[in-house]
Amino acid sequence: MAQLSTIEWTNSTWNPVTGCDKVSPGCKFCYAERMARRLKAMGSENYRNGFELTLHPQVLEMPLRWKKPQVIFVNSMSDLFHKDVPLAFVQRAFDVMARASWHQFQILTKRADRLAAVHASLPWPPNVWMGVSVENADYVHRIHDLRRVPAAVRFLSVEPLLAPIPNLPLTGIDWVIVGGESGPGCRPMDADWVRQIRDRCISQDVPFFFKQWGGVNKKRNGRELDGRTWSQMPTPKARRASRRVLVKA
Repeated sequence: MAQLSTIEWTNSTWNPVTGCDKVSPGCKFCYAERMARRLKAMGSENYRNGFELTLHPQVLEMPLRWKKPQVIFVNSMSDLFHKDVPLAFVQRAFDVMARASWHQFQILTKRADRLAAVHASLPWPPNVWMGVSVENADYVHRIHDLRRVPAAVRFLSVEPLLAPIPNLPLTGIDWVIVGGESGPGCRPMDADWVRQIRDRCISQDVPFFFKQWGGVNKKRNGRELDGRTWSQMPTPKARRASRRVLVKA
């Protein structure tokens, strides 16, 4: 069975790599790090090393055994483009995704520089979406690296949103997710920061998904923005148009 997920924009998770390290402010209160330590304490074999980067080749072909089509978040507990994940292992993961064509895979990275460096060595089947995390204006350069990738969908995870991001670059981007930080020590998010991004998405016809306000009790705070939920997803037409923009660039 796939690991069912409570993440609002996906169905399940697949973790052929676990563990990571911090590269930017958005990593400060990493949910995956807390969860990995908890799972290690519970005796989970895949988390025997806690949050130390660990490859799990025995997990690679699991999606091929999941016959029910689903949306799968790849490496919710790590970063597939971490410098210590060998390119050959990344290629094996992409090969599985290409073969498991009945699923939709979503990959998210903060290592956009490595993504840009190796993307030409990877297949990009239409069922693989690629995204980068952007937590404040200092990291919009990750978006420029993402634009070089010929993924069917290129998306942004603006979570945790830690500061306003005026003029978020959206050319060649198919989808934007925004969310506040949750859990112990979480940093607050201003509603106007969210509105600024939402309005920019509307003006540029980019689907907008508001994931959560966050906070210590994220369920209580909910995910409504200005009296409604925003759960827009990218459309096939938008994906094709965006891909043509990339190829001509």
